[in-house]
Amino acid sequence: MERCSPARARTTAPAVVLAALAALALAACSSDSGGRKAEERGADAPAGKAATPRMTVALITHQAPGDTFWDIVRKGAEAAAAKGNVKLVYSADPHAGNQASLVRNAIDQKVDGIAVTLAKPDALRGAVAEARRAGIPVVGLNSGLSQWRKMGLLAFYGQDESVAGEAFGRKLGEAGAEKAVCVIHEQGNVGLTQRCDGVRKTFPGSVENLYVNGSNMPSVKSTVIAELKRDGAIDHVVTLGAPFAMTAVRAVQETGGTAKVATFDLDKELTGAIRAGDVEFAVDQQPYLQGYLAVDGLWLYEHNGNYSGGGEQPVLTGPAFVDRTNVERIARYAAKGTR
Repeated sequence: MERCSPARARTTAPAVVLAALAALALAACSSDSGGRKAEERGADAPAGKAATPRMTVALITHQAPGDTFWDIVRKGAEAAAAKGNVKLVYSADPHAGNQASLVRNAIDQKVDGIAVTLAKPDALRGAVAEARRAGIPVVGLNSGLSQWRKMGLLAFYGQDESVAGEAFGRKLGEAGAEKAVCVIHEQGNVGLTQRCDGVRKTFPGSVENLYVNGSNMPSVKSTVIAELKRDGAIDHVVTLGAPFAMTAVRAVQETGGTAKVATFDLDKELTGAIRAGDVEFAVDQQPYLQGYLAVDGLWLYEHNGNYSGGGEQPVLTGPAFVDRTNVERIARYAAKGTR
């Protein structure tokens, strides 16, 4: 497929206002692109879908089996794909080496763009470089904020995990916490480590990391129970994902203790737990928005040469706190599986 000629100059301009650009980009490459016939430009596309040539985007994440967080990311990506006449190819593997192989598979398939998470950036570095050499634009989302520019990605959509952790630590302090345990469910994931490090930086009390096997939820519960029994001074359990928060709630209940649970990320079940007071608060990084912007960003680049943040600044989707003061408003979206 012939590409529009995008402006490659990198600047320090502020992040693109995507809504305005979408209106501009709808016209780009649809009026006359190298003498294409109207039907080749998708002129008969149904209402609500961009009248631009079909393109293919590969979304490749480090999703582990059963991790519902990524279902929300994928829904956002699918919504953007449906709007932009994009064929979305989704694949995932929690093992970084296998994820790199998925990137190489996408290169072999000659996709028009790749959106990838960089939970373990060193393992993805070579595959991303191969995509760039093949002329395929790559954007990052969710994980890898500290590495995306070094790896030459076009843009990044996600949360600064260190900033989110620091905000979390301050809120823990305001809640009166004195001793917390930060449950890390995937060793080697830089974003999870950054969250706990950020909490430790601003929390006035003490924080210890607790490593668990996130792919085995019964093991997660038993490990948290053992830690709570070992140290009765723990008054808060910090988890780094909604399913782990719910498991921590059950662990606290089984011990008969009074420790409270707070977490990063949320889903439908978690909003109910916040309503009930079983979870104090959650940090929402808006995963739906991450998936949506990643696909939409590649569409804008393909058809109008746009890239968010001038290629220098990330587009931040969080952190935002959800607690009992605002959970009702968020819950209606979580019920649809989009928050």
